[in-house]
Amino acid sequence: MDVVIIGAGMAGLTAARELTRAGKQVLVLEARDRVGGRLFSHEIAPGIWIDLGGQWLGPTQERAYALAQELGIELFPTYQEGASLLYQSGTLRRYQGVVPNVGLLALLDFGRGIARLDQMAQAVPLEAPWNAPHAAQWDAITFATWIERTMRTAIGRWGLTLFAEAVFAAEPYEFSLLHALFYIRSGGGVERLSGMRGGAQQDRFRFGAQSLAQRLAAELGERIRLNSPVSRIQHDSAGVVVYGGEQAYRARAAIVAIPPTLAGRIHYDPPLPPARDQLTQRLPNGSVIKCFALYPTPFWREAGLNGFVTSDTGPVHLVFDNSPPDGSVGILLGFMEGAAARQMSRVSPEERRQAALTCFARYFGERAAKPDLYLDHDWSTEVWTRGCYGAHFPPGTWTQFGHALRTPVGRIFWAGTETATRWMGYIEGAIESGIRAAQEVLETLDPSHPHRL
Repeated sequence: MDVVIIGAGMAGLTAARELTRAGKQVLVLEARDRVGGRLFSHEIAPGIWIDLGGQWLGPTQERAYALAQELGIELFPTYQEGASLLYQSGTLRRYQGVVPNVGLLALLDFGRGIARLDQMAQAVPLEAPWNAPHAAQWDAITFATWIERTMRTAIGRWGLTLFAEAVFAAEPYEFSLLHALFYIRSGGGVERLSGMRGGAQQDRFRFGAQSLAQRLAAELGERIRLNSPVSRIQHDSAGVVVYGGEQAYRARAAIVAIPPTLAGRIHYDPPLPPARDQLTQRLPNGSVIKCFALYPTPFWREAGLNGFVTSDTGPVHLVFDNSPPDGSVGILLGFMEGAAARQMSRVSPEERRQAALTCFARYFGERAAKPDLYLDHDWSTEVWTRGCYGAHFPPGTWTQFGHALRTPVGRIFWAGTETATRWMGYIEGAIESGIRAAQEVLETLDPSHPHRL
């Protein structure tokens, strides 16, 4: 065996595909009974798919678009025709375009804040954020501290707090300013990260994003073994022994392609270097619950609404129209994120359902309170994920331990969207990381033969 890969998410599957194409013997071990990792699609009605996990693609995510095209996967645009809604301080407002009319001073404040963040982010090297000119200063404070010090209006502060929750699935006091700036540069700016048309939420998968992983898995066939959680990795200069399920697999190298917090729970013999172990202790996953309500029609469109809502009243602060491309049924998707997700994770399923539908009714009227079907998915309860969308870096983590994020440990290599330089936390980042890890393995196993993936 040449390479054992831990994790059949997009990073692990991409790495396996690249190594297989390079002629290497590969085995992928997946703890779950399915492939896809944080991509998890569900047929909510006959022929109608929703994504309980990651679901969007957007501009500059070239690898993901190219892979979808190569695999024959159909995409369609997120519905945006009509007016959006803002629920703020107990008042519901309609607005056209990207930005609601919340007053000139608030708009100027918010615009100035975004411009400053984008400008500062340009100074962060994607390969080594700890080398940014003000890295120590930026990594010493939280994003929340910067918001409080910089934004002059309550609406401006709320807008960037909502941005933090929506993009990181965490509160702005949970991660450093340096991490926020790295992430903003990694994704191409605040507006690209948060937008639909021209932004990260632009396009959806006709049959669910998990179809991307399923098509890759079909190519790999018996190289994938499900229900095989890895508990231990022995390693030395010659190779590795990976213990997955009831079996032990010897290989020349291993790629660990799972979230850092899970990678840190594997037993390594000998132990990992202190910096790598300390890193995984400091990278918590975000908290998010995705809530779906199915209706006979997308009735909000009749009122000229596109289904998009931002709100300062929770627990659902963000809503999208998640209906199929033909609009044959109506589906609202609501996000509970950060502190709201953690609070709602502790209540009963019925209480969570009622809380979500109360929010939908607040925004769209009483028809929204009576769906034909409601379901939600709490990613913090997933044993083999323990939170989404990805990991965030609290203060001090990038500058003290960031150098260990991608550095191989002997014959152990690291992949996963958290290790990406472009579009960290997204499908695109996972694909990038798989290609990079495969390249590192090939250069180690066959140093005399150049490999270009």
